[in-house]
Amino acid sequence: MNNPIDDNHAEGDEPLDPAAMQLQQKLRKLLVGSTVIMGLGFLAVFAAIFYKLSSGKNSSELQIAANVALPAGARVTSIDVYEGAIVLLTEESGVQALVYIDPVTGKTLAKTEFLSR
Repeated sequence: MNNPIDDNHAEGDEPLDPAAMQLQQKLRKLLVGSTVIMGLGFLAVFAAIFYKLSSGKNSSELQIAANVALPAGARVTSIDVYEGAIVLLTEESGVQALVYIDPVTGKTLAKTEFLSR
């Protein structure tokens, strides 16, 4: 308030009384305190987001089976992923089958054959 050029007050304004000045100082302290707390809150949220993004699984940690055993003469015609399992459409001796494989171990989880009647 020592600034001689103060656009907020007209020249005829009187200075505030001591009680109003104390109230104004308290309000400024509350404003600064709440701003610091809000800033710390934003910092904590961004730190949590960064932590979640950076601690996710890397593709180098992904485990995939090196070998998958199929019957001799089986031919893979299509591959897809369904609910965490690798699904192969195979053809063996004229019979088509869906083979569900665990991607980590390479073991066959289930097999569905398509039979004509």
